Amino acid sequence: MTRSTATKTGAVTATAAPGTLVVEDVSVVVEGRALVDRASMCVSPGEVVGLVGPNGAGKSTLLRTVYRALRPTSGRVLLDGRDVRRMSGKSLARQLAAVLQESAADFELSVYDVVAMGRTPHKRPFDGDDADDRAIVMAALDELEAAGLAQAPFNRLSGGEKQRVLIARALAQRAGTMVLDEPTNHLDLRHQLDTLRLVRRLGVTALVALHDLNLAAAFCDRICVMDDGRVATTGSPAEVLTVELLAGVYRVDAEVTKHPRTGVPHITLLSGGDRFGKG
Repeated sequence: MTRSTATKTGAVTATAAPGTLVVEDVSVVVEGRALVDRASMCVSPGEVVGLVGPNGAGKSTLLRTVYRALRPTSGRVLLDGRDVRRMSGKSLARQLAAVLQESAADFELSVYDVVAMGRTPHKRPFDGDDADDRAIVMAALDELEAAGLAQAPFNRLSGGEKQRVLIARALAQRAGTMVLDEPTNHLDLRHQLDTLRLVRRLGVTALVALHDLNLAAAFCDRICVMDDGRVATTGSPAEVLTVELLAGVYRVDAEVTKHPRTGVPHITLLSGGDRFGKG
């Protein structure tokens, strides 16, 4: 089996091993502006990689190229060594599931029906749900503590409930790779933790955009930092989440300590009188 390696900036230097998600020199240019600029990274099988960076850094745009909602201006995305642009929609959906920031709030469907959409890539056209499909859908809802909502109208749910249902839909898809764009958005603290624990427990290859750096440190094997459309650095949480990086990329003064129980980096923002503040 060949293995891929990456430089400090995440650039791929060898052929990706089967089961690996590779972003290879991807740029997205819109109206002359590079929203993503030659971004490269590699996510190994079963690895959870956090994609972080300030607002406007290009995280969501890059993720859209991964799940093929956007065509990159240059570069490519490889899944299991195959260019995702050359895969059929059904083949890609069997291998990759996406949880997006945007929720389809106008679905006039029940929660069960929304989650059952995750089974579509595994069926022939016009096939109904069989016993296995129903079991998978209900198990996915149960994982997200949403089984009691199965018959509720999706468009009447709260933001947090909708988010859990959309994660359940991705879970029902049974794909080996997941792309999640702010999956903890709208969720309360307990469900934020439960969602990220679930991603880890599934053992899937996962690329997860997160704003909360402490959550990223706690749940991600590696962190990829984007800034102004570029990959600034990639490494373990301890390598990446430094006082210097937070100052340079996020323009904040912060203290980074080891969490007393887990040993992972823990960030505390410093307020008042700092070099970026007005005091």
